[in-house]
Amino acid sequence: MPITNQQVTEHAFLQPLYEDAYFPDHLLDEGRAILHRLCERIEAERPSDLAALYVLSRAATEEFNALEEKLEAAGSGIETVAREEIAEDFWFLATAYGFADVDVEEMIEPRNW
Repeated sequence: MPITNQQVTEHAFLQPLYEDAYFPDHLLDEGRAILHRLCERIEAERPSDLAALYVLSRAATEEFNALEEKLEAAGSGIETVAREEIAEDFWFLATAYGFADVDVEEMIEPRNW
């Protein structure tokens, strides 16, 4: 399903991480794919409230937790900078889809990073 929200379509997810050689691009591409899938889920399911949004975002968080293992195997990881960037992109998505009162910490719970 293509992403239809223009603001989201033009957003460069995880861009600051691509500028840091510590993060392998091919694994950042997987992170971007997680965020794109979250967009697709939001558009397909149209969550009616924050609780429904959190269900979708937590599934994406679990995908990032799995990606963490690949990053560690490549000598990288989801550390403070990456955590903050991922959280920022989660917040961006929530607000772009009309959830101005989102709590980013709630979006990314449970998390291992």
